[in-house]
Amino acid sequence: MSGHGSPTIDLASHADGPALRIAIVASSWHEQVMDGLIAGALRACADAGIAEPVLVRAPGSFELPVIADRLARTHDAVVALGVVIRGGTPHFEYVCAAATDGLSRVALDHGVPVGFGLLTCDDDKQALDRAGLEGSREDKGHEAASAAIATSRVLAGLPAGD
Repeated sequence: MSGHGSPTIDLASHADGPALRIAIVASSWHEQVMDGLIAGALRACADAGIAEPVLVRAPGSFELPVIADRLARTHDAVVALGVVIRGGTPHFEYVCAAATDGLSRVALDHGVPVGFGLLTCDDDKQALDRAGLEGSREDKGHEAASAAIATSRVLAGLPAGD
């Protein structure tokens, strides 16, 4: 699993800091996996003292960047959640590359952290292992939200770049 060596992010230590506006944009494909990813992201927000993150659903992973772009204009961080399962055509590579590049562009264009919770898996078992469900080995929804929240707090402590 790729989670080996991942940092521990203490979200509660800054929960009394300035209120953050967090948005979660989540794909609609693979409902069971998405339910786990969303639950993990919401749990990370609760751990950080963020009471009401905004949740917006996207039709699919390809659409995550355009919705994240709009949300980045009004939020301190965006968490993008989706899953793409490899199939027998190059579609997997195109969707994964477009979503990844688009989400990176959103973060850089707006200076707003985008938590990357896009699972790119070879099969359903890999996705379920990362979804944060009972029996999963990893919780990528929680990890993506934690990273976005922590990065937003780091940015808030840095001088504004003019």
